[in-house]
Amino acid sequence: MSPRIGLDLKTILQAAIEIADAEGLEAVTLATLAKKLTIRPPSLYNHIDGLAGLRKQLTIYGIEELKNCLSRAAVGRAGDDAIREMGEAYITFVRNNPGLYEATFLSLDADDIQSASSDVVQIVVRVLDHYGLNEVEAIHATRGFRSILHGFASIEQKGGFAMDLDLNESFQFLIDTYIAGLKKLNESK
Repeated sequence: MSPRIGLDLKTILQAAIEIADAEGLEAVTLATLAKKLTIRPPSLYNHIDGLAGLRKQLTIYGIEELKNCLSRAAVGRAGDDAIREMGEAYITFVRNNPGLYEATFLSLDADDIQSASSDVVQIVVRVLDHYGLNEVEAIHATRGFRSILHGFASIEQKGGFAMDLDLNESFQFLIDTYIAGLKKLNESK
């Protein structure tokens, strides 16, 4: 069977992202994707290697998009400003792309996924150079930053912040506290 004209990997991924963002990642199946694209499910196999192949492509695409957001946020900035902007970019990415963000956490063992993830880590490590951390401390601080961002984003997505207090103020407080910790660590050297 020849591929449908106009159907390509980009179109398939965009449709899958729309489903994931609207209904959650679990709603993305070959059947729901084919229905959205008004094609028969076997037509998808001309472009992807089944559901596993689709999920791998979504993961790579999501990580690349997150990397691009963080990179744009960090460009031309350093230290506190870069961390604040990257934090904002991360939270905005999650708010705008909840299903795609969920795909970035699929545990797929592939070199291209590991490479894309490593690129994200390197962006943060470079920003943390401003604080005079050694290599090990920079990795710990990167893990801490990711944990703060993911934790906040995940709780927000699940509606877990029910108190009548501005979420953006809470987020800024959290980032400021993280920055204060980095500065304290640097001062203690």
